[in-house]
Amino acid sequence: MGDIGQFLPMILIFVVAYFFMIRPQMKRQKDEKKFAAELKRGDRVITKSGLHGKVVELNDKDFSCILETMAGKLKFDRSAISMEMSKKLNAPEKK
Repeated sequence: MGDIGQFLPMILIFVVAYFFMIRPQMKRQKDEKKFAAELKRGDRVITKSGLHGKVVELNDKDFSCILETMAGKLKFDRSAISMEMSKKLNAPEKK
C-alpha cells in the first residue's frame, strides 16, 4: 500500500488536469469542426480577425468559403470563422 500511496497524488493531478483542461479543449475542437461543416449559403458570420460577412459560396475540395463583405467578396478557410462570435451575431436579441 505504501508504493501506491506515493503515486496517488500524481495520478490525482493527472485526472484533475484531464477533466478540467484536456477534455473541454477536445470538446471545443469537436464543436468548431461541426460548426464549420454545417455552414451554409446565406449564413452571417464573423471571422476570428473580426471581419463580418455573409457566406456566398462553399468549397468542399479545400474546405474554404467565399464571404461577401462591404468591400467585396473574399475567400477564407472555414477554420478562420469564429464559432462564438458568429453565434452571438445570429442569436436573437433579448429585450
